[in-house]
Amino acid sequence: MILKPRLEDLKIIGFYLGKVILGLAFTMAIPILTGLLFREFNPALDFLLGIEISVLLGLILLKVCHTEKDLNWMQGMIVVSLSWVVAMLLGAIPLYLSGHWKSFLDACFDAMSGFATTGLTLVQDLDHLSYTHNLWRHLIMFLGGQGIIVIVLSFFVRGFSGAFKMYVGEARDEKILPNVVHTSRFIWSVSFVYMALGTLALGITGIFNGMKPLNSFFHGACIFMAAFDTGGFSPQSQSILYYHSLIYEVITIIIMVLGALNFKLHYHLWMGNRKEIFRNIETNTLFGTIIATFCIVAVGLVQIQSYPSAVLLFRKGFYQLISGHTGTGFQTVYPQQFLADWNNLALVGLMIAMALGGAVCSTTGAIKMLRIGIIFKAFKEDLKKIIMPERALVVEKFHHIKDVFVEDKLARSALIITLAYIILYLLGALVGMFYGHPFLNALFESTSAAANVGLSCGITNIAMPAGLKVTYMIQMWAGRLEFMSVFTILGFLIAVIKGK
Repeated sequence: MILKPRLEDLKIIGFYLGKVILGLAFTMAIPILTGLLFREFNPALDFLLGIEISVLLGLILLKVCHTEKDLNWMQGMIVVSLSWVVAMLLGAIPLYLSGHWKSFLDACFDAMSGFATTGLTLVQDLDHLSYTHNLWRHLIMFLGGQGIIVIVLSFFVRGFSGAFKMYVGEARDEKILPNVVHTSRFIWSVSFVYMALGTLALGITGIFNGMKPLNSFFHGACIFMAAFDTGGFSPQSQSILYYHSLIYEVITIIIMVLGALNFKLHYHLWMGNRKEIFRNIETNTLFGTIIATFCIVAVGLVQIQSYPSAVLLFRKGFYQLISGHTGTGFQTVYPQQFLADWNNLALVGLMIAMALGGAVCSTTGAIKMLRIGIIFKAFKEDLKKIIMPERALVVEKFHHIKDVFVEDKLARSALIITLAYIILYLLGALVGMFYGHPFLNALFESTSAAANVGLSCGITNIAMPAGLKVTYMIQMWAGRLEFMSVFTILGFLIAVIKGK
């Protein structure tokens, strides 16, 4: 028998959701200050209205749903899944008020794309968007990459026992430090240090390329936030192609790879354990799959001689591959060139890379390297059991910060999530085909949305049907949260309807 949720459950969910909303509201102060700095007063007013609505909603929830009780697992998961939907709606308000989005749905699409670090966009006339709104696009990507719940745990919560339930619900199942609040703050410490270094490197490179210093460092900060958080938004409509700089591309590759690594691995590297990067199953799997998928892409591109020189193959082929594998979505080719200059073999290689993603507890989406590594190890173990004598004891283990034995429960969990992603990729492709797109193109765009990548072959545009926009938004949301909290809220809704 399914039990109907109690009023107390709704109050607890509403109370903690109000806390999350207030935390998000305060982040809108950053673009307001940017607007005042650049004397963009109308854009600043857009965010002033956004922050007022957010604070009002947050305070109402805190007042109406006030409770002293802590979250249980179900409630924590629901708060997480609802937080991302509410963040999308509130984050879209100032975007829509700018006039650069055709409808509020389009603004919601970009807000979800930003928070989910996807990078698909429906913005109009991006090249003339204000500094204020452009910063917000990249800031929500920076916030979404670390995690909305991580923001709240880092700056707006002193600690409560339900914190770990929300932390796990946001697809972060690894604690770096014993306390999740301290873990959250470490994640921000890493991000801010890399941000200072990355912005400096990109800013100086931009100046040498002829950009004005203020503009160069603004672009550097935006590009860093999108690269490290593997998002893919850029201040210009041409993406990274706008900068026409090999050095700029190399720097962004380094930042994208850093963003694709596990924050727990970052911690051990910072603590001086350099050997971990060579021993860890995730990094070994990541670099192995990068080599394998690039071989597929390179063979496909060489077949049709799209990029005859090694430099061009690196800048147009390898760059897209790294951008896709890390789930970033930066492009040095126009979307239409994927269909004109790439053959099916090269596109399939890129799609496999997008579908695999980076490390767990990183800023990337998709299946993740740890799961791929575990599935490979489990397959290897089963193969040994078949080949070796029946009495032989077969034990397979892998190194992920510490040595871990491959157990059936671990392999089953990795396989279930992998299967869920594959189903999500295929469902999105079916919707794309329903709207008249060829299978390969539809699968490419669907994989990009569900894996939170942002590369596009041209399907994502302002004129695409509302049904396809909503499909991609749902895919971005489900893919970013890795299903656990999504399944929980679906079960909760079923309990509300059918429970007794």
